Amino acid sequence: MTLEFFDEARKLTDELERDEAQHIHDAAVIVAQAIENGGITQAFGCGHSYAAALEVSGRAGGLIPSKIIEDPAGGFYEQYEGVGKHLMHQVDLQKQDVLFLISNSGRNPMILEIADIAKKMGVKIIVVTALQSSKLSSSRSSLGTLLYQYGDVVLDNHSVYGDAALDIDGLDTKVCGTSSFAAVLMLQQVIYEAIDIMVKDGHTPPVYKSANIDGGPEFNEAIEDKFAARIFHQ
Repeated sequence: MTLEFFDEARKLTDELERDEAQHIHDAAVIVAQAIENGGITQAFGCGHSYAAALEVSGRAGGLIPSKIIEDPAGGFYEQYEGVGKHLMHQVDLQKQDVLFLISNSGRNPMILEIADIAKKMGVKIIVVTALQSSKLSSSRSSLGTLLYQYGDVVLDNHSVYGDAALDIDGLDTKVCGTSSFAAVLMLQQVIYEAIDIMVKDGHTPPVYKSANIDGGPEFNEAIEDKFAARIFHQ
């Protein structure tokens, strides 16, 4: 029996390791510097990109000074002008932070407005996108931009146009998107390298323990208290 998505994932993993290693390292340096300088990581993604944002926000083995920017509408209005600007009025984003922005197409107004505001603030931006597919697209925003243009570092997920990658005989549309898988691989490696950099710098990185191991919740809460004003408020 052939496991087709496993085969595709192995191929994609090799491509990411070959082509994105330096970009991953560059992103890790930005994250490490932000945490060492008192900033936090913030992450935003609409639709399935929300899953990738969760990978760097408040999970076991990840950084405690981190939060996800919640979209109350779950991406329903991501194609409408002004929604991103309105959301950012409620977000405590500061110049010393680092912002992960995840979008496969990188063309919708909501995330472009978020990126534009952050860029004008001087916030470092790490973009995760399908770079070649995005370059084939046109912006849906009056800004006339695409998300990758805002990235201090761009992590290319190497997904094909439309994301779905596999064919099935007798079906006229491809199945199984790869962007989430690719984003998880790259973002987890970014966090690993950022934490490693901090340790080598003599900085004790604030890392979550699992809440499901003995002592985990107590350990986490003691450190969360130091960052509560930033990480528990939009």
